[in-house]
Amino acid sequence: HARKRTGRYGLYAETGQGADFTNGHGAGFDMVVHESRKYGFLRALKQQIEAATPAGQPSPWVHVNDVAGFIGPEVFKSREQLVRCCLEDTAMGKLHGLTIGLDICSTLHMDVTLADLDWCIEQVMPANPAYLMALPTKNDPMLSYLTTAFADHVRVREKFGYQINDAMWAFFQKIGIIDAEGQPTEHFGNPKWVYYQYRLAKGDTRSQAEIEAEGDQRLAEIRERGVPIAEGHGEEIWQLTPELEAELNHLYEDAKVSLWTEFEAASLAFVSKTIPIITQSDDRKDYVYHPESGEQLSRGSVRALNQLRQRWGATPPAVQFIISDGLNVRSLTDEGHLAPFLSSLRRDLSEKGYQVADEHLVITHGRVRAGYACGEVLFGPQASEEPIGIVHIIGERPGSGHHNFSAYLTAEPAQVWGQPGTIDHNLTRVVSGISDTALLPEIAATEVAQIFDGMMKRRQL
Repeated sequence: HARKRTGRYGLYAETGQGADFTNGHGAGFDMVVHESRKYGFLRALKQQIEAATPAGQPSPWVHVNDVAGFIGPEVFKSREQLVRCCLEDTAMGKLHGLTIGLDICSTLHMDVTLADLDWCIEQVMPANPAYLMALPTKNDPMLSYLTTAFADHVRVREKFGYQINDAMWAFFQKIGIIDAEGQPTEHFGNPKWVYYQYRLAKGDTRSQAEIEAEGDQRLAEIRERGVPIAEGHGEEIWQLTPELEAELNHLYEDAKVSLWTEFEAASLAFVSKTIPIITQSDDRKDYVYHPESGEQLSRGSVRALNQLRQRWGATPPAVQFIISDGLNVRSLTDEGHLAPFLSSLRRDLSEKGYQVADEHLVITHGRVRAGYACGEVLFGPQASEEPIGIVHIIGERPGSGHHNFSAYLTAEPAQVWGQPGTIDHNLTRVVSGISDTALLPEIAATEVAQIFDGMMKRRQL
């Protein structure tokens, strides 16, 4: 594959210490050793690319993005540990001759605050990574984690004397947000002005007032989707306005509460015929910090599932609903979320001819693979050659303020379910972002039913 990457863009590698632990492959290994091997592997691939690139042609880009605080958050318990990791990875990447940038980031799993992240950025930047991430604010509304904002880049440039590349700086001057002396103009931090310049470049002949009014509308649409975006700045050009700063802090605090809220059976009293299932996590903290514990079922839960399968006899239902707290139980208990989704989905699947199990499996401290484990126990011993499936409803990582949940769909014949570990994410489809402020539950239920129906029919071929 590497030898085929001879165009302008070679390879992009996303890595970082802690990923191995999160995915259950860290026992008996030092994280730094694990990480250095990844850089060595990428260097070898880079050499293959360079050898295959025609003489006289520029070498294709090969970039490493270190995102340790995102893909391995469970191993970092302090801001100092995150800084150490970023510095180690930057040094190793450079020693391997790689272009390595950083996502100086954290998830809500970590005991790292928004202020801590500012401190981390300032500790790391003297190492001069090739690049940093940049989002409108520190909060990524899609992935629900914290990273570097556009404003942080301005602060870093001011404090450390770094510069962006000449072409981009010239572009900033061309559109009038930086003056000839390299200083911010009155248009700095004004997205409507940038939009106006963009429309002019596209040949738009409308007046500035008309275009900026359209810009106001576009900004409103973005914010309505839960994406904070800055207009203007605080006392310093790298500071957010007080209003936006308060909004960001609210999202952070809401996410923390969501992440650590425990599942209480009474909160799902509106769900009929529930069977409580619990994983091997000791408590919420164990579940959050040790992901594997939330993927394995307790012995008592396995017994309960075996009893359910025996009650089914030789005619299991075609679909089993599973509900897990995931990383945000509030996504399930908020009014207008789970109840309309379940009723709509049960109706839609029944209308398509599928028998849906009367019982709902309700998992405490459940991750996505806990759903697969339930399916293995329920369906693996079945004699049916027809596909059997699960719809696993689980709370998403908090941080966007939406309190979204996802639905993971898996449909396979019994003989596949009967092979432990065979069912995994590669055989699964997901519909995410479901809530009363994002993808509406009733609409999501229709999409889930359609996708599930297609999966079942393909497995029947």
